[in-house]
Amino acid sequence: MNSYANMGVGALLGTLFVLMSVSIASEGIYHSEAPEKEGFAIVAEEAPAAGAGAAAVAATPIGALLAKADATAGAAVFKKCQACHDATKGGPNKVGPNLWGVVGRPIASHAGFSYSAAMKGFSKDSTVNWDFDHLSYFIEAPKSHIPGTAMGFAGIKKEDERANLLLYLHTQADAPVPLPDPNAPAVPVTN
Repeated sequence: MNSYANMGVGALLGTLFVLMSVSIASEGIYHSEAPEKEGFAIVAEEAPAAGAGAAAVAATPIGALLAKADATAGAAVFKKCQACHDATKGGPNKVGPNLWGVVGRPIASHAGFSYSAAMKGFSKDSTVNWDFDHLSYFIEAPKSHIPGTAMGFAGIKKEDERANLLLYLHTQADAPVPLPDPNAPAVPVTN
């Protein structure tokens, strides 16, 4: 071999030796043991078993929540929805359907919007209406309550925020449906 080849091989071996030495030394200096307890565990929510708990009852009856709700605060909550929905009369469908007159309207029935099979199933072929209980149930956790829905929104967990939003949506209609009795018991919603 010529001297240039020997120098090249020597440089390569020297470089590898230095890199391995630095790697071993840094592992020894910066090595950390596995923690005894996880700092933050992420637990996935299990889907309910088929047939088990098909009906859900709200913690507080919707009539009582709506009696304390504020439509102006609901308009502020609706800002979370505006990227995908419009609530003006004659407004366009966006990623989601137009919500003018949604309270009392049959589920999955807005003209010109293509609903997912899951939403059509939930609507029982548009024979079930968007009453306050169904809207509250759906808005709480869309993907959990109606698996397969195209609505990607995470939901609104707080009852008072949902009630404010529902009262606002209630006002977005030519002839708003009557509000439920505040003393009426909670109604179970089934999928």
